Amino acid sequence: MKHLKKGRKLGRKKKPREALLKILAGELISRGKIETTEAKAKELKIFAERILGKVKGSFSSGKKDKSDFLSAARNLKASLPKNIGSKMLSEIAQSLPQKKSGFVRIIKTRSRRSDGAKMAQIEIIRKEEVKKQ
Repeated sequence: MKHLKKGRKLGRKKKPREALLKILAGELISRGKIETTEAKAKELKIFAERILGKVKGSFSSGKKDKSDFLSAARNLKASLPKNIGSKMLSEIAQSLPQKKSGFVRIIKTRSRRSDGAKMAQIEIIRKEEVKKQ
């Protein structure tokens, strides 16, 4: 039975699955939006929401000192690839809307032509997009 078990296995064992999510989160943060399968997008949304929430919280929780933010960013570096720096995280934190969650959006797109997999686009919601609505 699957009681109290959550998450998708994505056809991988634990370490490769964690590495996949780490890489996808790094690409999402650096590019702003990526296209992947629906299952990977749904798992990535959970993973990315946690990271972006921590980044937003550490940046806007009254810590005016840059060293406090940098130390919080260093703690998050374990869950992100090496190419994501503290400067990129601070830019992302400043561009996120003033709320506690809901920083990532999934848009279902098409089926992949080769194998028919359902595809989805996942993107980070910015302040400017929230103001337009």
